Amino acid sequence: MTAISDPYVSRNAAMSRSLPPSGGIGLKSVHYSNVLDENADVKHPSWVEVHPQNYFGDGGPSHRWLTAIAEVYPLSFHSVGLSLGSADGLNKYDLEKIAELCDRYQPAMVSDHLSWSGNAHDRYPDLLPIPYTKEALDHFALQIGKVQDRLKRPILIENPSRYLSYRDDEMSETDFIHALCRQAGCGLLFDVNNVEVTATNVDLDMEAYIDAIDPDIVGEMHLAGHAREEHPSGPLLIDDHGSIVSEVTWRLYERFIARAGAKPTLIEWDTDIPEYDVLMAEVDKVETALGQIPMEAPRHALAS
Repeated sequence: MTAISDPYVSRNAAMSRSLPPSGGIGLKSVHYSNVLDENADVKHPSWVEVHPQNYFGDGGPSHRWLTAIAEVYPLSFHSVGLSLGSADGLNKYDLEKIAELCDRYQPAMVSDHLSWSGNAHDRYPDLLPIPYTKEALDHFALQIGKVQDRLKRPILIENPSRYLSYRDDEMSETDFIHALCRQAGCGLLFDVNNVEVTATNVDLDMEAYIDAIDPDIVGEMHLAGHAREEHPSGPLLIDDHGSIVSEVTWRLYERFIARAGAKPTLIEWDTDIPEYDVLMAEVDKVETALGQIPMEAPRHALAS
């Protein structure tokens, strides 16, 4: 076992400010020691992602572990609290804390969600959908600009899991995403599980959605599991990140990378956290899928 003060890969190697086009994991505290284990028979991800909100405290063991892990692995910061779609603007407290963490750890990538989760009076523990209108597009792009100006780097925005659509939508989700990336100068964190969840819940064509996404805007990908409920009106998929990736999501992922080439791909698992070996078995599936990409397909690693 590597002591957390004695990492075995230099900072210069890890801090290349890009994510490798291979498999990573959403890092949980129960797996800190696993990813630093030097035992030859222990599998390791190529990179790790954390929710920066979990590290807003100034000290403690979590920062000591993350400091050691950042010496070994490229980091991605996946924020869950900027609430970029809120009508009164983004969460300024979270932005300042993320800026401090970026200065401290120099992550390869920073991302948040195409959503809102608060208003002038309340904060919600949910990532709520926004309407796909020109007004919402302009507002969201303005908030992204504030984040990118503060962090002095482009960020990625994740496509949402939706359980409803707005009656007054003026454009499709994929058209909104492309317009947002053009207008704000950001990229897309492409969550394929969210495509399956949204398409099932609001009756979209999954394959058409996959085919509509321009690979050049995708800087990172997520794969996760979901829960399924059966109702008289049809199935409802719940984006709980608590199980292995579904076969449908794997097929959609393979369809996309066959056209796009390899992308940094995360196994995201946030509830009912499994043993480390279970998580790495999902990473092995990522590497298998990436290994089957035709040689002429591009291999992307997006620098921040």
